[in-house]
Amino acid sequence: MGFFDKLFGKKEKQSLEEGLQKTKEGFLSKLSKAIAGKSTVDEDVLDNLEEALVSADVGIETTIQIIDRIEKRVKSDKYINTSELNNLLQEEIENVLVDADDQSYKNFEIPEGKKPYVILIVGVNGVGKTTTIGKLAHNYKKAGHSVILGAADTFRAAAVDQLTIWSERVGVPIVKQNMGSDPSAVAFDTVQSAIARGSEIVIIDTAGRLHNKAHLMEELTKIKRVIAKILPDAPHEVMLVLDGSTGQNALEQAKHFTAATDVNSIIITKLDGTAKGGVVLAIANQFKIPVKFIGIGEKIDDLLIFDKHEFVDSLFKL
Repeated sequence: MGFFDKLFGKKEKQSLEEGLQKTKEGFLSKLSKAIAGKSTVDEDVLDNLEEALVSADVGIETTIQIIDRIEKRVKSDKYINTSELNNLLQEEIENVLVDADDQSYKNFEIPEGKKPYVILIVGVNGVGKTTTIGKLAHNYKKAGHSVILGAADTFRAAAVDQLTIWSERVGVPIVKQNMGSDPSAVAFDTVQSAIARGSEIVIIDTAGRLHNKAHLMEELTKIKRVIAKILPDAPHEVMLVLDGSTGQNALEQAKHFTAATDVNSIIITKLDGTAKGGVVLAIANQFKIPVKFIGIGEKIDDLLIFDKHEFVDSLFKL
């Protein structure tokens, strides 16, 4: 059994296929219509294929890129029949997805020489940020790491309360202060506490407000600056959480947050209840930022490691 077999077993594969059910039902039905009665890939097939991709929220920019690549391959190979189109399409969809430089996250491992490993979580309210932090903490703890949470979203009492519930559920400590406290002070205390305790993973929640982009940028910059005072190369990762069920709106959120801070990884949540799962492709391709995890349910184990081959394979599986 190889590394990936251990990582992505039958249970994970089944969860992924079930989570993408709504997306693939719509996509595959449109794909079937695109090639119905055709023996070769012609302009009509490509037009219909374009419509199928756009309707799955793959996005115009990414769709055009995929169609252009297929068109070039059809021309260079002279003759491609519609039965080969599925394989060709899967290959080109995989090609637009970005791989992370460091693959240690796929086993919930810590990059070498980075302890404690500090993760700053960003994203608007309502995308499942707190739940995702709880699931991340659970997975890192299950992998044998000591974890500490920081409740730096001090503008909403509910955010601190929810994170506290998750810390108790997972069985990891949390650092928090009173509502209205300086978020950077909470972040500083969390990292300081992690060093004192010998914790290996630090996950810090941040406020999810987008109405004032300048203020958001200022706040995130201050948090990063304060953390760096105690741990010069931290935060090691700024992870953006997006709600996959919002489709193109998730793209807009990604634009704001990537402009406000150096986002270097993405988690996409709520893919189990939507037909808009194609937005994963649009986000990863447009921003050239790797999607590391996807949420496919509310249970503590419903956070899956994102693997582009398995994702695309599940998208095409009847």
